Amino acid sequence: MEVIMPKMGESVSEGTIIKWHKKIGEGVKRDEIIFEISTDKVDTEIPSPADGILKEIKVNEGDTVEVGTVVAVISENGDAAVTKTVPEQKETETKTTTSSANIIDIALPKMGESVMEGTIIKWHKKVGEKVKKDEPIFEISTDKVDTEVPSPEDGTLVEILVAEQETVEVGTIVAKLSTGKDDVVKKTETKIEESKVEEKNEAEEPAAMHESFSSSIARDENKGNSSGFYSPLVMNIAKQENIRIEELRKITGTGLDGRVTKKDILNYIEIRKKQPEKIEAVKKEERKTFSATASYQPVYSSSEIEKIPMDNIRQKIMQHMVNSRDTSVHVSSMLEADMTKIHNFIQAHRDEYLNNERVKITYMAFVASACVKALKEFPLVNAVVDGNTIIRKKFINLGIAVAIEPSGLIVPNIKAAGQKNLIGLAHAISDLASRSRNKKLTPDDITGGTFTITNYGVFGTIFGTPIINQPEVAILGVGAVVKKPVVVEVEGADNIAIRHIISLTLSFDHRLVDGMLGGRFLKFLKDTLENFDLDSI
Repeated sequence: MEVIMPKMGESVSEGTIIKWHKKIGEGVKRDEIIFEISTDKVDTEIPSPADGILKEIKVNEGDTVEVGTVVAVISENGDAAVTKTVPEQKETETKTTTSSANIIDIALPKMGESVMEGTIIKWHKKVGEKVKKDEPIFEISTDKVDTEVPSPEDGTLVEILVAEQETVEVGTIVAKLSTGKDDVVKKTETKIEESKVEEKNEAEEPAAMHESFSSSIARDENKGNSSGFYSPLVMNIAKQENIRIEELRKITGTGLDGRVTKKDILNYIEIRKKQPEKIEAVKKEERKTFSATASYQPVYSSSEIEKIPMDNIRQKIMQHMVNSRDTSVHVSSMLEADMTKIHNFIQAHRDEYLNNERVKITYMAFVASACVKALKEFPLVNAVVDGNTIIRKKFINLGIAVAIEPSGLIVPNIKAAGQKNLIGLAHAISDLASRSRNKKLTPDDITGGTFTITNYGVFGTIFGTPIINQPEVAILGVGAVVKKPVVVEVEGADNIAIRHIISLTLSFDHRLVDGMLGGRFLKFLKDTLENFDLDSI
């Protein structure tokens, strides 16, 4: 009986096999799970259509095929001979000396519907080391989240196919795990990327390139932004696109040791197609033999400076902030709110809530609660700009910026924040902060936010102008609560009193939120905090 890739929805045309729960030759019962698939809509487990023996597996883990493709064959006759057909290996995979029946391919997992690639930032295990099921073996970073990937089984790590800091597509085989006891381990040496290139050279020689290009590579002395080493794949692409070696050297490589990857050269080609005039202008500028400012550029010795490459998270933050600056018309408004009433409540009831509710009551819980009420009152601040259309959301997913050392900020969000009371929000804030710092967030935690709060006050900062978290249209900056002398009116007379004051800054997108709406939103926040109904907690 043939097992096909099922159709998981009207618009779903393909699926990726992310795990086989059965091996070739194993018995399987009707409705027993045999494999797991991922589509752009859902991840799900697929049951067996009949009792029998898994006779053949036609599609590897990590491979994407169209709906209706035969992925396996089940023999309904228990005595039928089992054909142990191994699917054709991908070109990027490397043969090992271990028994294939005991080898598990470990693929880069899919970390969210919109996540198509990831960067391996750390291997927790070396080739030849033992690993237990569910023990972390490597750590990946995507544009959504950093997370540790556990081992699917007990075994020995026999091969590492992708080096640290290398970015690959979802589904790429990154390592091989041996589950056998007597398998011979192929100990891959540290130069992982070079080994892969050498093996690929042996497998398939690239088409001969014109002499000027190949001889230039041979003469390369590691000048420019790249490492000077170019894989056959990059060389072939460069030849097809008529990119000479002088131009290739200018491409900044993101691969191991600064090497130019397939992604790097394709990105460069895309930019060149869109901005040919700009690139030509840059070339002309580089050809100039004299620069009026050249003599004034400071020169430092290696002992005077330290060059620190940005990690993946910092690069993503940088890109996100620049994108936000170039997308939204930022305007910021600030006012102060008197938190004395809330301060006194926290001081009087902190231990009570810690003992009874197992949660620490903080200023942030009150600010978050006031924000939820303000967003319900002014739903346009909870909207998104989509071209010439305003998408006003009927739900509130409240983003809470969390500082993570050493990378920077991450913004997980409280789903359905509009349905939580103050204690529920306090629990959610504590949970998100804890999971952020322990790398336990899921892609769902950091997507779908509608409004963000950033609390720079925890560092003692009183005032700031935060950048909007795209595609949202506003962000609230919360300063430190400080004691200040203020004028208060008592029985018609002005008096000076010491009060606990907080500064609130609203940065908003002036394409949608004008000054009046932004001012009314802030005023509502101030009034809510200063007159908080403490009996309702």
